[in-house]
Amino acid sequence: MTFTRRKFLTTAAVSSTAGLVLGAPSIARAQSSETFNWRMTNAYGPGSPFYVEGPGSPTDVIDKINTMSGGRLNIQHFAAGELIPALEGFEAVQSGTIQMNAANSYFWSGTTFAAQYFTTVPFGMSFMGHMAWLYHGGGLELWHELYEPYGMVAFPLNNTGVQMTGWFREPIEDISQLDGLRMRVPGLAGKVYSSLGVDARVLPGGEIFPALERGVIDAAEFVGPFQDRRMGLQDAAKYYYTTGWHEPSTTGELLISKSHWDSLPADLQMIVRSACMAACLESLTWSEAVNGEAMTDLVDNHGVIANQLPESIVNALREATLDTLQTEANADPDVRKIHDSYMAFKAQHDRWAGASERAWLSDIIGV
Repeated sequence: MTFTRRKFLTTAAVSSTAGLVLGAPSIARAQSSETFNWRMTNAYGPGSPFYVEGPGSPTDVIDKINTMSGGRLNIQHFAAGELIPALEGFEAVQSGTIQMNAANSYFWSGTTFAAQYFTTVPFGMSFMGHMAWLYHGGGLELWHELYEPYGMVAFPLNNTGVQMTGWFREPIEDISQLDGLRMRVPGLAGKVYSSLGVDARVLPGGEIFPALERGVIDAAEFVGPFQDRRMGLQDAAKYYYTTGWHEPSTTGELLISKSHWDSLPADLQMIVRSACMAACLESLTWSEAVNGEAMTDLVDNHGVIANQLPESIVNALREATLDTLQTEANADPDVRKIHDSYMAFKAQHDRWAGASERAWLSDIIGV
């Protein structure tokens, strides 16, 4: 009897274990076959290179995610105006109306000023420094912490590198000319310009050219030579200032509803993160590849006059930037926390950049 019982228990245990082993692949297959159908809106209009289509664009990220996920995460893209207006993505994701939105976080600085830091900071860090802070200096964690009360997470989506100061209908030679100047410029740069008397306005990309051409605004910044030429801004203004003080590295934002993000299995979450990281590098290198030719063409063939802003104006902008940042940080603990993290990382990175990139550019190759 004892032997028979022992044999029975042993046989049952083996059968039970075999059932678990055989059953596991079935469970895994069931999980891996689950599909998610999401929608992504965009702050930029149909067909826009970088912002909608092309290397490192949101639709490129969608293609990457679809391929890497084997079709398990399908995302339908809507450019500005196709589903919601250009600058309503934050509210749409927060409400759960859509799962994703592509834009720049500084568009939401009116809701939470601290969002500015995740796009760019005037007189701040370059692409390398900014990305280093986001991925290895605690910036991404602070981004998620900031958006948690709104029920969202965000990831760097792409990057233009340094941008141009912008297009002006008349040359800017003295700080007094900024007083009353009507300029399209978003984010923190708009607040800085406003402190110097500029009438700063936020316009979607598609509205910049007609406003500048008709004289509704006197100046406008957008991105850089390739993007600006495509919009025809050289036909609306001829004075192109190249300092790029306001956006030394402009990072796109993929905004995601946190409840939907949490519903994704870990492998799909990693695919989204990895696709975005790949797009940041791809978009930057594409921008670097096309801007040189476009800049030469604008100056040589379109009568564009390219200059740096006078040093006196740059100094005034720098002082106003520091004052604005300190004022905002003193008024809001969220801004203070992110500001202190960014600036501490910048101080370390500046020393390294001075010993590496700056020395190489100025002393070795003589740029």
